Order: sequence, then structure tokens, then C-alpha cells
Amino acid sequence: MEFHHMGKHRRSNPRVTRNAAAVSAVALGTTAVITNPAQAAEVVIPNTGFSVEIAGIENTPGLNNVPGIDQWIPSLSSQAAPAAYAAVVEAPAAVQAAPAQSTGQAIVDAARSKIGAPYGWGATGPNAFDCSGLTSWAYSQVGKSIPRTSQAQAAQGTPVAYSDLQAGDIVAFYSGATHVGIYSGHGTVIHALNSSTPLSEHSLDYMPFHSAVRF
Repeated sequence: MEFHHMGKHRRSNPRVTRNAAAVSAVALGTTAVITNPAQAAEVVIPNTGFSVEIAGIENTPGLNNVPGIDQWIPSLSSQAAPAAYAAVVEAPAAVQAAPAQSTGQAIVDAARSKIGAPYGWGATGPNAFDCSGLTSWAYSQVGKSIPRTSQAQAAQGTPVAYSDLQAGDIVAFYSGATHVGIYSGHGTVIHALNSSTPLSEHSLDYMPFHSAVRF
């Protein structure tokens, strides 16, 4: 990363200036190479009382989106980057798209869309479900094929500790892993319980925990 340094600190302590620029580069998380800057901005190293001017840093793409950036570059908090800042950016940092939805969350969302559906023994959806019918149906919505019965699901997935549960994991209950549900995060599970209960979401401790697996 290359910055053209300006300011009184350059001659007096070039090592500190270089370090400050390096710290700034790390803090900004960008690989932009800026040339021909129109203006310099003051970069403050928090809690040190030290600052340095770095030419063109305000033109870095996405700079305003960096959390806490106004602690490093105070001028950003008081003004938008003026149009006169006509730096030439040779290698702009890639614009990051919003992270793709995780597979686990997609499984949860599929299961959650069926809350209120009736329980049906042996039913695998899309309108009624038994417990393992729901888990296998929700997994099929993201292209995953898993065993059909609760015991087979509990036996064949990759074991997951209770403390490491993630959204989309299959949780088995009771001593023989006779019931399963989909962990939905925040200590809850979505499951098809029995013929008198529509598909619902309950706390994990609603039933005795047996094990959990991930496919």
C-alpha cells in the first residue's frame, strides 16, 4: 500500500510516520493504491496523541463504511468527501457484497415457514410433517439429502456439542433419539412434536436433550 506522506512529522521521525501509515492501512482494511492525491487528511492514532497527514486517504473507496473510522480520521465525521477530491485510484478495494445467507439459516427459514402446519405420522411435507419428516424436508430445500428417521439422522450426522450448536443443526431428544428438531438459534428448536401440537418453535429444554448433529 503506497501513500504519499505530508506533514511536519516526516522529517522529525520518519519511522513513526511510516508506522502510523501502516497502522492506518491495517485499520482501513483496504488495498487501494492512491496516486496524485488532491489533498491530505489528518490520521489520528487513538490514545497516543500522535497524528500524521496522509495524502489522498479520504478518497479510499468504502472508507466511510469502516466502523469507528472517525476516530482515526476526524474530518470524516464532520463532512462528506467533497467532489473536488479527484484522486486517481488505480486499484480500488473490491466492493464486498452482502454475505450470502448461510446454509444453516436457510434450513431454519424453510422450517420456520411451516410453523403452524399439522403433525402427521410419517408425513414429509409440504403440508404436514412428523418430526424427522420436517428435518429431512427442510434440508431438501437447500439441496441436502439426509436419512429419513430420527435415529438414523442422529447416528449419521457429524456430532455437535450442545455448546457449539449452530442454526440448522439437527437436535435429537429423549433417550433413544426418538424425536428430532432443527436448532433455530438463541436456544430454540423448530419441530413437529405430536398429533395434538401444530409444528412449533420451543426452547431446547422443553424436552430432554440427547445429541446434536450437522450434515
